[in-house]
Amino acid sequence: MTVEPRDRTEPWIPAGPALLFCPADRPERYAKALDRADMVILDLEDAVAPSNKAAARDALVDNPQDPDRVIVRINAAGTADHDLDLAALAKTSYRLVMQAKTEDPAQITAHGLATIALIETPMGALRAEAIVAAANCVGLMWGAEDLVAGLGGSSSRFGDDEAEPGEYRDLPKYVRSHVRLAAGAYRKATVDAIHADIGDVDGLVAEVRDAVALGYTATACIHPSQAAHIRDGYAPSPERVDWARRVLDGAAEHDGGVFALDGDMIDGPIIAQARATLARAGQRPTD
Repeated sequence: MTVEPRDRTEPWIPAGPALLFCPADRPERYAKALDRADMVILDLEDAVAPSNKAAARDALVDNPQDPDRVIVRINAAGTADHDLDLAALAKTSYRLVMQAKTEDPAQITAHGLATIALIETPMGALRAEAIVAAANCVGLMWGAEDLVAGLGGSSSRFGDDEAEPGEYRDLPKYVRSHVRLAAGAYRKATVDAIHADIGDVDGLVAEVRDAVALGYTATACIHPSQAAHIRDGYAPSPERVDWARRVLDGAAEHDGGVFALDGDMIDGPIIAQARATLARAGQRPTD
C-alpha cells in the first residue's frame, strides 16, 4: 500500500542529535523516551518479539506522540510485517520511517514515505549510493551487527584480548565511512550506529566525537542514559563556536578569499566547517 509523504522542500534535519530506540510494544515508555532524547525511534522490528508484532502496531496507533519527534522503524520490504506496518502507519500521523535492511531503492519508493534507509546487509552496503539517491530517502543509518551476521561473521568489534579492544573491525569501519560518504554526496542526513555496550561511556563519547568530526547528523542509542552524552558530543564548545564566528567574520572581511587566523590559513573548506559548527550550535552566520 502507498502512504502519501509530507511535502519536503528542505533536507530533513532531526530535532536533535540523540535518537533513542523504544520498543513499540512498550507504550508506557513512549513519553519517557521523548523526555530523554531529541527524537524517538518507535521500533516495530528487532526490539519486538515476533509474537508481539501485532500488539506493537496496535500500541503505535493507540498512543499518538508528537509526529515531528517520532521515527517509526518498520520491518524489511518483502515481509508480511512490512505490509502490516504500513497499514498501521496509515492510521497515524507519523510519516517518517526508518526501513530495516534496505537493499534496493525500489523498496522505499514503493511506499513513498520519507525514509531513513537502514544499511545493515552486505547488499545494502553495496547499493548505498543508489538507495540514498531515491527521492523519498531523507537519510541513511548503518548497523554493524546485522551486517557482520550477514557476512557469516561473529563480531563487529575487536575483543578485549585483541589489538584494539572495543574498536570496529576494518569492514564495519569501511561501511560506516561508505554510508557517510554516500549520504554526504547527496546532501542527506546520516545517523551513526548504536553503541551497544551501555556501560562503556568512554567508548560512546569517542565514537560520537568521531561522528561529529565526519559530519554525521545524529547518533542512535538504545538506553536513555546515552542520550545526554550524544547531545554533549554534538554540541560545539563555546571556544569552538567563538572560533567559527571569527572565521566567518574574517571571511566577510576578505570577501570569501584566503586569510590567516590564529596562525592558520583559512580558505573555502575551513569556512564551510565553521558554518557547520554554528549550525550544530543552533546559530546562523548572521546571528
